[in-house]
Amino acid sequence: MIKRYVVGSRMSQAVAAGGMVHIAGQVADDRKAGIVSQTQQVLAKIDALLKEAGSDRAKLIAVNVFLPHITDFDAMNSIYDAWIDPANPPARACVEARLADPDLRVEMTAVALL
Repeated sequence: MIKRYVVGSRMSQAVAAGGMVHIAGQVADDRKAGIVSQTQQVLAKIDALLKEAGSDRAKLIAVNVFLPHITDFDAMNSIYDAWIDPANPPARACVEARLADPDLRVEMTAVALL
């Protein structure tokens, strides 16, 4: 069975299938905010989608982080490191990548068990 969450015309924000939930790339609502605030906003969105699907950050399998400015790496990690479940850290990749809007400072995807 496949269940979709926050369905739009182009994509769903999350899709649960095969005992896992796949979370689409999440970005901050306040695109003029700095990296710390944008990271907090993105992680809050991931938390909300995990909860809606019946999961949580202790069940995260993988997180992908996209930063248009790799110089934001340490600031992003200061928020991310406090957010993850230290007993169950997911696999993670972090890459420098141009994002769809030049004001975006971070985008993240995630996969978790249900």
